[in-house]
Amino acid sequence: MAKLSLTLEDRQIRRRSFIADTTALILFFTTTGIINERFIAQMSWEEVLNARLLGALLMIPVGRPYGLWRDWVMQRATDSRISRLFWDSVALLSFQVPIYAVIIAVSGASGSGLFYGILGAAVMMLALGRPYGWFLNRVRRLFGLPPGGEKPMSLNS
Repeated sequence: MAKLSLTLEDRQIRRRSFIADTTALILFFTTTGIINERFIAQMSWEEVLNARLLGALLMIPVGRPYGLWRDWVMQRATDSRISRLFWDSVALLSFQVPIYAVIIAVSGASGSGLFYGILGAAVMMLALGRPYGWFLNRVRRLFGLPPGGEKPMSLNS
């Protein structure tokens, strides 16, 4: 029976991938989350703080899975800007909006605030899909990793 074990290099790449994807998610979406929660969902600063703290905690286990999800979705994109914009937006919208809805609901948003917060997040995810994809690839580059979505990445990468 073949023994399945990762080499030291594989483990280092997995660790760097986790750190890069998680760092990118936390930096980018803490900033955009504050804007949405305070000015669109009209949450109080205390509710925004609670949402951002909860969001940061949830982004730790979600950062790398989202990176893998995005890479998988982006395999459908062609080299055209429109295609990359579309698929980056689809990846972000389909993965992050459900998680975001739970974050702001648990943090105190309800009724119309919850509705508009989710709607605002959906619009933001559509608009921010490609900028975040670009940002994620730049952070990955800083960690010595290849950009995602341009060639298949496995769970081992």
